[in-house]
Parts: sequence; C-alpha cells; structure tokens
Amino acid sequence: MSAPVRVLVVEDDPVAADAHALYVGRVPGFTAVAAVHTLAEATRVLERTRVDLLLLDLTLPDGNGLRFARGLRASGHPADVIAVTSARDLAVVRESVSLGVVQYVLKPFAFPTLRERLLRYAEFRAAAGEAVGQDDVDRALAALRAPAAAQLPKGLSAPTLDRVAALLRAAPEGLTAAGAAGAAGISRITARRYLEHLVDTGRADRAPRYGQVGRPELHYRWRAAEAGSVSKV
Repeated sequence: MSAPVRVLVVEDDPVAADAHALYVGRVPGFTAVAAVHTLAEATRVLERTRVDLLLLDLTLPDGNGLRFARGLRASGHPADVIAVTSARDLAVVRESVSLGVVQYVLKPFAFPTLRERLLRYAEFRAAAGEAVGQDDVDRALAALRAPAAAQLPKGLSAPTLDRVAALLRAAPEGLTAAGAAGAAGISRITARRYLEHLVDTGRADRAPRYGQVGRPELHYRWRAAEAGSVSKV
C-alpha cells in the first residue's frame, strides 16, 4: 500500500484550518501533517518534515500565498499546491496556473468539493511510466480537471441560486423562506426550493424556530464550517 499524500494546511483562520485538516483526514490516501496560520509557520514545517501538497490560502497575515508558491518553485521544493481562497479575480487564477498550482478551490465549499479535488490530484499523481502518445498525456492532464458542473434540479436557475446563496451568506442570523423571497424578489415557494437545494448540497442548515403562537418556522443558515471558517480570503 502506497504512503499517504502528506498535506500541509496553510490558513489564517484557526477554525477554517481545523476544518480543512479534518476534511483532508476523511479522504482515503491523504493525511494532514499540520495546520498552520502564517507563512512563517509553513516555512518551519516545510524545513523539518516531508510535505507533498499544500492547501494554501492566498492571503495570509505575513504575506501573499502566490508569492510564497513562487518561492517554493524557485527553491526547487517538490510540494504541489492547491489554492483554497475566496479570490475570484481571473487574473489571480491565471497567475496561479502559471506557478503550477494544480487546483483552485473557491470558498465557501463543502467537503465533497475538496474530496473530489484531492482524489483527482491523487489520480494525476499516480500516473507513471512513459506516454505512448498524445492520448496518454491528455488522460494524465484530464485527471486534474473538474467534471462538468452538475445540472440543477428542474426549475432552478444558477443566477437565482447564486442570489439566494449570497443573501444567506450575508445573514448571520439566517433567513426564512419568506425573508429570502422578499429580498430576492421571488415567491416564497420558489425561495424555499432554492434554500432546500442549498441544504441538500451541504451548503446550508435548517432548523425550526418556535414563536409564541402557531407552528414553528424553518430558518436557514449558511453552514458555519463553510461561511465563517472557510470563507475568508
């Protein structure tokens, strides 16, 4: 049995760092060797232990993650890098690719997203031998590509889902279907469908909230592990 891929989590939010390390430990073939919160701490870990892969935030208290990745490449360090960030600037994405970053994962995310990226990385890493032709090269590179986005349930649209998700992320106390409907300009029934989809895909939680009179009302909240702990840039 091959040795597990040793992963260093570099994330300034301690709760997010612990969540990322927990996620890594749940993926077969991977182990988190440490979770650190600064580039200085990351450097010390890299100096004393073998690290195969970094889950690297791009904005740390003591520097920029991409500059750190550039330094690793310049020094000849063999560790690969998966960027885990909220940075959505495509110029940053292009720079990451130019530095050899093998995956770019946007926060917030649920465990299945990271699991899928790690398993694809493991497939790419396991490729060995000499390519017979272009098809072999293409197959090796394709292992790193994310599959096509899953289709939304019938009747749901991506723009409206993004709008409802953004409203929920911005509401620390959560939203009811009625509250989301009013803010998004859609019907209550439609809002509930989108909120339930976010729950089903692991991005939100729901719980009944009891008032003084009548039936309890469902309140939806963006999942804490993804919102507060995993959404920092």
